[in-house]
Amino acid sequence: MNGKIEALLEQLDAICQSAGNLERQLSDEVENVHPNYVDSARNLIHYVALRNVDGRELQEELSQLGLSSLSTCEPHVMASLQAVRHALIRMSGLDVADDTMSPVKFDEINQELEKHCDDLFGANPDGRDVEIMVTLPATAAEDVELTHELVGAGMDVARINCAHDTSSDWLNMIANVNQANQATGRSCKIIMDLAGSKVRTGPLKPGPGILRIRPRRDGLGHVIAPRRLRLIADDPSRRTKKQSAVPVPAALIEYAEPGDELRFRDTRGRHRQLVVTGKDEKGLIVETHKRAYLASGTKLRLHRKNSGEKLRFKVGQLPAVELPIVLSVGDALLLDAKSSPGRPAKIDAEGTLLRPARISCLPPEVIGRVPVGAPVLLNDGKIEGVVDEATADGLLIRITHAKATGSRLRAGRSINFPGTELSLHGLTDTDRGNLEFIAEHADAVNLSFVRKPGDVIALQQELKKLKGHKPGIILKVETVEAFHDLPRILLAAMRSYPVGIMIARGDLAVECGWERLAEIQEEILWMCEAARIPVIWATQVLEGKAKKGRASRAEITDAAMAQRADCVMLNKGPHILSAIRMLDNILRRMQDHQYKKAPTLRKLSITDLSPPG
Repeated sequence: MNGKIEALLEQLDAICQSAGNLERQLSDEVENVHPNYVDSARNLIHYVALRNVDGRELQEELSQLGLSSLSTCEPHVMASLQAVRHALIRMSGLDVADDTMSPVKFDEINQELEKHCDDLFGANPDGRDVEIMVTLPATAAEDVELTHELVGAGMDVARINCAHDTSSDWLNMIANVNQANQATGRSCKIIMDLAGSKVRTGPLKPGPGILRIRPRRDGLGHVIAPRRLRLIADDPSRRTKKQSAVPVPAALIEYAEPGDELRFRDTRGRHRQLVVTGKDEKGLIVETHKRAYLASGTKLRLHRKNSGEKLRFKVGQLPAVELPIVLSVGDALLLDAKSSPGRPAKIDAEGTLLRPARISCLPPEVIGRVPVGAPVLLNDGKIEGVVDEATADGLLIRITHAKATGSRLRAGRSINFPGTELSLHGLTDTDRGNLEFIAEHADAVNLSFVRKPGDVIALQQELKKLKGHKPGIILKVETVEAFHDLPRILLAAMRSYPVGIMIARGDLAVECGWERLAEIQEEILWMCEAARIPVIWATQVLEGKAKKGRASRAEITDAAMAQRADCVMLNKGPHILSAIRMLDNILRRMQDHQYKKAPTLRKLSITDLSPPG
């Protein structure tokens, strides 16, 4: 037995020595971290040294002796190693120097991570350990009631993506959140995303301004509810982002009354009518039981019920409908550096391809760095292709994977070149322009597409130039480069306080391969726990619930496993309120069963074996 213990002590001593050597090697990085992170940085380095060897045999032998297998030592590596070493010496009675460090209060170390979470996301007073972040929809800028409902349902952090909407919209969103905080007594934080150097598709040629009107139908196609629309005066000061709002001349609003009819021919030449069912200070409410297509300039005839008068008007300018490019397996797509709007393929009457579909690449300098034969993933990997021809001006891509019915590619969709070094920088000129607004109004800033420690340091330097409040920093890990260099990126992040990491699983899966995502997200969780840095579990959490009103079984399990993070992000959708409530319920149940990756021994309801009755 003593021989076995001596061997185990040698292994532990070797790990401790390696940890000390690595700490000395990285002493400059440790000296640069924020005072709140000095112990955390040292612990991260110790964990890197521990995981740089295969410790599975050591784990098994320690477990057989009834000792800690070190499988949950992330927050307190050296203390755990020394505690196991101390126990081995006492078990053996060997005459071995016991240089065990002074007793460490493990609960104080766990409280350190909790403090870092509170300083980043705010203290959570309602008994749920894990925070809920929600991406605000564009309507949150004008719909105060929606924002109140989001906060009341359990939203702890509101995320605003600077890749969408305008600064005036962001201001309105923030004002609505602050108003909701006052009304509910909660303290929902504001976090804003810098778009970063993500490669995206450029604009598409706009189509006509058309509104598709579709009544609600049952499974047999029978109409079970009419489609309601709002007609508003065609006045720029009263325009809204709601798709169901139709601009019409102010005179129509003035003359129309409930019971009147608006008759027209839609874009297909079908006779249709809209019945006026309500009128208020915002305009008219109309409804129809038939499908119709309204276009800018559609002629309307108002039939006034009481007077029998017939008046003529026209629909105002409707928003242009983007016409997506539809791609199937075998199709060609020209991805070029031109800034002109993209357009679909041109095919003659015999089906001969006259001109392939084209769309621009943003930023355009990426084009010249991609070789022939490189794989290409579009729209979060939903469309796959390979580069057949490559020049400095464009890439001719052959589509190798798409839906059987064709996949749609729109503007602003992701483009990934797995395995290709693009040499992109973390901050763009647009990011720098938005950063001043974020520093003034937000509690933290999300940095997208981090690739190396220099990207983090560049953001920190930009923030130092700004006066006043310095927001917290959250780094979105969504590239292969960031994953491989994660320890050094964490050390660079620790120069600021507070900081966090978001596991952006969408782009991360595309870049690293779907089959590796589960393994990669676990490694990120372990490293961040060792660094005592909060983690956000993001992308497609309860997506079915938020978008369609029903979560899949896999989504429920995924949400339960998100308990191991410190914050979980939900994306916007028509059923986002019920998604928040479901996630809140799941997290509250799971926190009694698990802390991080360690199960807790709460009494189980199924262990009561007393006779029934």
